[in-house]
Amino acid sequence: MARISTHVLDIAKGAPAAGITVELHSADALIHSCSTNCDGRTDAPLLASDRIPAGPYDIVFHVGDYLRAERPGETPFYDRIAIRFVVSDGTGHYHVPLLLAAHGYSTYRGS
Repeated sequence: MARISTHVLDIAKGAPAAGITVELHSADALIHSCSTNCDGRTDAPLLASDRIPAGPYDIVFHVGDYLRAERPGETPFYDRIAIRFVVSDGTGHYHVPLLLAAHGYSTYRGS
């Protein structure tokens, strides 16, 4: 089954980041919106099917509220983080994690 999935890890705490709203967009259209659970994962893939359309996608992580809760009294540097990637194989698994800290982030194609 083809799918797009994600998870968020707070690398400053060394723990999953729960309660972050995650949106999947394609061609400027919202496909799916959900929040990360206590494991920093979404309960289901952002998109899953026998075949997913090839092309660019954006995952938008709404991290502002999470960062405000983790660092009370500080204005977060990031409010939203958008990651654009391209699906080239409509039958593939695209796992796009976010490694988050207050003043930096990283991502990669996971498995």
